[in-house]
Amino acid sequence: MRTFCIMGCGHLGTIVANAYAQGLLEGYRLVGAFSRNIEDARGLVKGTGAVAAATMEELLSLRPDYLVETASIALLKEVAPKALRQGTSVVPLSIGAFADEEFKGRCIQEALAHGSKIHIPHGAVGGFDVLGTIALMGRAGGTKVEAGIHTRKGPKSLKGTPLYSDELELGERQVFHGTTAEAIKLLPTKVNVAVATALATTGAKVAASTITSVPAFIGDDHAITAEGDGVKALVDVYSATSDIAGWSVVALLRNLASPIQFF
Repeated sequence: MRTFCIMGCGHLGTIVANAYAQGLLEGYRLVGAFSRNIEDARGLVKGTGAVAAATMEELLSLRPDYLVETASIALLKEVAPKALRQGTSVVPLSIGAFADEEFKGRCIQEALAHGSKIHIPHGAVGGFDVLGTIALMGRAGGTKVEAGIHTRKGPKSLKGTPLYSDELELGERQVFHGTTAEAIKLLPTKVNVAVATALATTGAKVAASTITSVPAFIGDDHAITAEGDGVKALVDVYSATSDIAGWSVVALLRNLASPIQFF
C-alpha cells in the first residue's frame, strides 16, 4: 500500500481527497494533510483516518511515499527539498517553481541522492510524452527544436497583474510574448502550465510563452507546439475551470500504481 499526503487544502487539494474517498486511488492510503489554516486540513481529512498536520514538520514525519502539493510556489520551494531528502517523492502543481534553476538543481540533487522522484502532472495541459520525444529527437540529431505555448484567457483572470488594463475589456489583444522564464517572473501564479511545457521541451529560458486576452472568455485555452526536423506536435487543451489540474494529480497517481502505464 502506497501512502500519500496533501499540502494545500483548497479547491485542488479537495479534488484529490474526494477522488481518494470515492475509491479512485486504489492501492493508496491518505496519511495526512497540511494547510496554513488547520481547520481546512481537518475538513479535508474528515472521515479518512488521516492526520490534519499542524506544521509541515508534522506532515513530513508521517514519511509518506508521495507529497502532493496544491498550495503555492513559496511553500513548494520551502518543503520539496526536505521531502525529497527523506525519500518522499513530490507531485507538484506549482510547477512554476522549477523555472528557478537553483531550486530545480537542488531538488534534482536531493532526488538522486535519496532515491526519490519529482513527478510533474500535466495540470491543465498535456502531451508531455510526445513533446519530450520531439525535443529528444532534436537533441540526438543536433537539430533545432522550437517549442512554446499560446494561452488565450479572459481579461478578468489577469486582474491584479502587470498585464491588466481596462482596455482589455474592449477587444482581443496579445498582452505578453517572451520566454517562459520571463513569463513566470512577471506572473508567478498564472503560468505554471507554461513552465511545465518548457521543462518537457527546450527549457524555460528558450521555450516561448504568448498570452492573448479575449473579452468575455471563460477559462483558459492552451495551444502547445513542438517542432523539429520533419516532426511537429500541436496539443490544444481548453478548460473552463481549474478542476483539470486537480484531476491530473489523480490520473498521475493512478498511473504510477498501475501495472500498465501511459507516458
